[in-house]
Amino acid sequence: MKLNKSKELFLEAQKHIPGGVNSPVRAFKNIDGNPIFFQAAKGPYLTDADGNQFIDYIGSWGPMILGHSNPIILNAIKSQLELGTSYGAPTAIETDLAALIKSQYNIDKLRMVNSGTEATMSCIRVARGATQRDKIVKFTGCYHGHVDSLLVKAGSGVSTFGLPDSPGIPASLAEHTASLEYNNIEEINDFMQTHGESVAAIIVEPIAGNMGYIPGHDDFLLALRTACDKYGSILIFDEVMSGFRVALGGAQQLYGITPDLTAFGKVIGGGLPVGAFGGKAELMNMLAPEGPIYQAGTLSGNPLAMAAGSALLNELIKENPYRSLEIMANQLLTGMAEIFQSKSIPFVYGASGGMFGFFIAEEMPANFEDVSKTDSELFKRVYLGCLEEGVYFAPSKFEAGFISTTHVERVIDETLAKVSKGLERL
Repeated sequence: MKLNKSKELFLEAQKHIPGGVNSPVRAFKNIDGNPIFFQAAKGPYLTDADGNQFIDYIGSWGPMILGHSNPIILNAIKSQLELGTSYGAPTAIETDLAALIKSQYNIDKLRMVNSGTEATMSCIRVARGATQRDKIVKFTGCYHGHVDSLLVKAGSGVSTFGLPDSPGIPASLAEHTASLEYNNIEEINDFMQTHGESVAAIIVEPIAGNMGYIPGHDDFLLALRTACDKYGSILIFDEVMSGFRVALGGAQQLYGITPDLTAFGKVIGGGLPVGAFGGKAELMNMLAPEGPIYQAGTLSGNPLAMAAGSALLNELIKENPYRSLEIMANQLLTGMAEIFQSKSIPFVYGASGGMFGFFIAEEMPANFEDVSKTDSELFKRVYLGCLEEGVYFAPSKFEAGFISTTHVERVIDETLAKVSKGLERL
């Protein structure tokens, strides 16, 4: 496969954009490859600048549940486009989208923002303002956007607060955040027994998508709810990836656990930049102008994003495609498992609705440390082999995959044939 144009575009991009990309994972450094520059997308397929076609299993990291360039969403955007792109003022469509989200989640009120990072950042601010506490608990491998308070590695022990992952974040700020082991009940209970009275919030991806696909264990997520209730802390579910992706009511529907605050993103904008956060009325009413906690955004509730999001959510509520999405994801993954096993390559996998993941490992990982131990070099070789055949998986073993309603059986069969041929390259 020739990537001449993508290579030229990457060289040019590096002259003007740090690293040549506007989000680090796009640089393909994890797999020692050249990033692919795309110019079009339709259904389950992407077309790059060289005219190559790929079967897409990233789906813009979640929102393309109905496939790329879905006419229902495109028509909604076109209709709003004729009326204007942004007003910087309230619109009825903001309320419509908020009501759609509330219809599927146990949320009293929510506010629109422009990204998942803004959503999680705002949840943290509300939690700190409501509790008058500073400390935050997160879990290693759960990514909640590039918020200063949340870019923190795990400490050396359950009572040790971490140091920032990135220069530019004051240690005095990051020291208020503890990063514990995902799916480790004993560690969270021990930590809260010592620090619970000073913890403002526990934030978690209930189904993690940033250390590969790692579902939270039922008893682990229940332990977080119990700990927050016991110590008066706020439980925040980051459903930026899983919201409307694994079920209409997200991970909290699957687990039967209601957080105090929920962060949304990606899907609720139908592919356009958007985020939202919401929860109990007593917490959300603390936001300005009703309360003292300040949060604002000029483009929050952008009418184009609201139109796209409303069109997508209405369609998802009408069709409820999550069972069929999971069936197709498992058909893909069981087929891949057979191919890998025929090559004596270990392979484990899992899926929830339209979100899935696989690992080159003997057992399904439970946390970031487990994922880190899997074979990075073999993943890279497998990935590049599949890419060369035209299958576009996430370019990192630390990222989840996504499937759409346009990934029908014919597309799955096409994918498996390409994966089999890609593994021949090993």
